[in-house]
Amino acid sequence: MAIKPLGDRVLIEPASEKEEKIGNIYIPDTAKEKPNEGTVKSVGDGKITDDGKVVPLTVKVGQKVLYGKYSGTEIKENGVDYLIVRESDILAIIE
Repeated sequence: MAIKPLGDRVLIEPASEKEEKIGNIYIPDTAKEKPNEGTVKSVGDGKITDDGKVVPLTVKVGQKVLYGKYSGTEIKENGVDYLIVRESDILAIIE
């Protein structure tokens, strides 16, 4: 992975969107909600406290997580969409 998040940031690959169909009607992409579930691909070193200590992150590479609907920054690397969020924007780890 060529992208290494800094500090308390986490790189997430959002789950692929499923094509939705209600009856015989397909839901267009513009009407779909953004996915809020994904897989952690890379993590930063941790949050730096005021006294200079590094607090390691709770999430680990490979975990599935839920994150806030409008959180983070979207980026594209080698044709794959990713999201960089702060660890505090991650709501839960899916086990």
